[in-house]
Amino acid sequence: MKVIALYSIKGGVGKTTAAANLAYLSAMDYHRTLLIDLDPQGAASYYFKVKPHKKLNSKKFADKNSIDRFIRGSDYENLDLLPADISFRKLDIRFDDSNKPLKQLKQILSPLKSDYDVIILDCPPNLTLLSENIFEASDIVMVPTIPTTLSVRTLDMLKEFFKQHDLNRKKIKPFFSMLESRKSLHKHTIAEHLSSDKPAFFKNCIPYNSAVERMGINREPVMLTSPRSTGAYAFKRLWEELKGQL
Repeated sequence: MKVIALYSIKGGVGKTTAAANLAYLSAMDYHRTLLIDLDPQGAASYYFKVKPHKKLNSKKFADKNSIDRFIRGSDYENLDLLPADISFRKLDIRFDDSNKPLKQLKQILSPLKSDYDVIILDCPPNLTLLSENIFEASDIVMVPTIPTTLSVRTLDMLKEFFKQHDLNRKKIKPFFSMLESRKSLHKHTIAEHLSSDKPAFFKNCIPYNSAVERMGINREPVMLTSPRSTGAYAFKRLWEELKGQL
């Protein structure tokens, strides 16, 4: 089982759309896939039209012995979801009250090893105890990064956090998101960071694309609603690149 987190300190960078589309592509590639929505806003759950179990809350989620009862099927073969609940905003408190506060998410996911090949985490922004749990539990931390100075700066902050806390920085795998090719700053930033002397980014970038934006209206992966769009092709290429690193 591989655990892939879609994470960024900064919000509004295309994290949830990436999580949703990559989860769908994983499932279509015959991997038993679970998408876990950890963001209390529940955007990934909304995309797939899946509502949380009425009894799901942060306390029940933190109980590793009951997590499987809250997993829901989706409209797509091989793809299940664990939807978010607004109470997930309290997960930091739940984890902090435990004996091993940094290992809680890893322990929660452990019983699912025999059921899934790939688990994708859609993570809330900010840097919290939940974030540290995500870093411990994940094999790859994919970081969508808008090709602008401030977005790249938050990526540098994340790398520094990993360094200071003796975390495995090789887990961090950024990719450029919401690219607007007509903007010279975007083109310059991408050219600079995809050069051979820079830390490894995924080579494939996700464009700022109206078809991807409409996911909030269509509530389906972009590959289904706009299969010939640049956004759909970009996510397919990114998935192939990611699959090669699993």
